[in-house]
Amino acid sequence: MLEVARYEGERRLVVAGAITAAACFYGTMFVALTPSFTNVDLDAILESYPDQLVVGFGIESLDSLAGLLSVELYQFGWVLVLGLYLAYTTASLVAGGVESGRLDTLLATPVSRARVVAESFASILVPILAVNAVTPVVIYVGGWLIDDPVNTQNLIALHVLAVPYLLCCAAIGLAFSVFLPEERLAQRGAVGALVVAFLARTLVTGTDYAVVERFTPMHYFDPSAILLDGTYDLGGAAVLLAATLVLVVASQLRFRRMDLG
Repeated sequence: MLEVARYEGERRLVVAGAITAAACFYGTMFVALTPSFTNVDLDAILESYPDQLVVGFGIESLDSLAGLLSVELYQFGWVLVLGLYLAYTTASLVAGGVESGRLDTLLATPVSRARVVAESFASILVPILAVNAVTPVVIYVGGWLIDDPVNTQNLIALHVLAVPYLLCCAAIGLAFSVFLPEERLAQRGAVGALVVAFLARTLVTGTDYAVVERFTPMHYFDPSAILLDGTYDLGGAAVLLAATLVLVVASQLRFRRMDLG
């Protein structure tokens, strides 16, 4: 059981380690820089930013480690960069396998197409869980060392709620992987869709067109609200998980009808 997921997951261990190391280094950099900002009135600088930029990026405060991390590490690192990476990676799952002939070989064994899609997608949990398990430990220890600790409960909640968001981003890539005929097109489509969603959410938040952001995954995961306000959007997490399930099932149905020749 789960041979495909186990095989694909083992192939992602090195990448998961690299992503986790990069995230920890990036987070540690801001932990180390925080004391040097003590004599800088960052909130005054923040007030000079355009209102839409502040609202759209969810910037609440920059005068603490938690404030800096919520913007620099999580809004950009988790919401944008990690989301794009996972969508780009999963866009190769089917389209890349078809192009390389790997799926032809795999489907010669007694395994269903639906199972191949589901277990291949499940393997993406390896980097997602690794980066969300290790990074908060590094952040917490770093904050404790500079005497500016991040709220432990909020930090854990942020990384738990990041999992549904990242899975949804990965599922978007998977959908492009089965609905577009070439790996390159699928990758570009998945990345483009998330960039457009991110920009749309940033531009319409707090405006009369705010209803548009409800169609973006970013609307349901707000690192600043979690880390600074202790606001946990469990309903949003449920929406993201439901969207992920719908996209995976749709991808399975599409793949069952695909001509691999």
